[in-house]
Amino acid sequence: MHSCWSTEKTFCCPSITDFKEAFGLFDRVGDNKVAFNQVADIMRALGQNPTNKDVKKILGDPSADDMANKRIDFDAFLPMLKTVDAIQKGTYDDYVEGLRVFDKEGNGTVMGAELRIVLSTLGEKMSEPEIDSLMQGQEDENGSVHYEDFVKHILSV
Repeated sequence: MHSCWSTEKTFCCPSITDFKEAFGLFDRVGDNKVAFNQVADIMRALGQNPTNKDVKKILGDPSADDMANKRIDFDAFLPMLKTVDAIQKGTYDDYVEGLRVFDKEGNGTVMGAELRIVLSTLGEKMSEPEIDSLMQGQEDENGSVHYEDFVKHILSV
């Protein structure tokens, strides 16, 4: 998402139109609202990459029932999007440094199997299909992943 925030809590018009259009695509009821559990997906569709924990915090730490049943309109969503945009994001160097811990040979690679375990068990756990999609074409003939290339790949997705 291009940064188009002004110093106040306002946005430039072309962005608002795009944001509202994306928001509307998630409105399955036709009441110009979306379920709380769709907010993270909308933000990701708009180029943000918030953690589920960040989104729940922004929504006021709702219960699982509220996540499924409470709905939010676009005017309430917009300031939340700005909040997510302001959250400090991990940098290329942060991710490379995190993966370097698993580079036992010191050769710029990690075992794909080990990376899969990390992705499915630590932090925001990914599902097998998500991991398969992310890892597609990343492992070499030995099952190793060049983690600097991998980080470039995930930051471009």
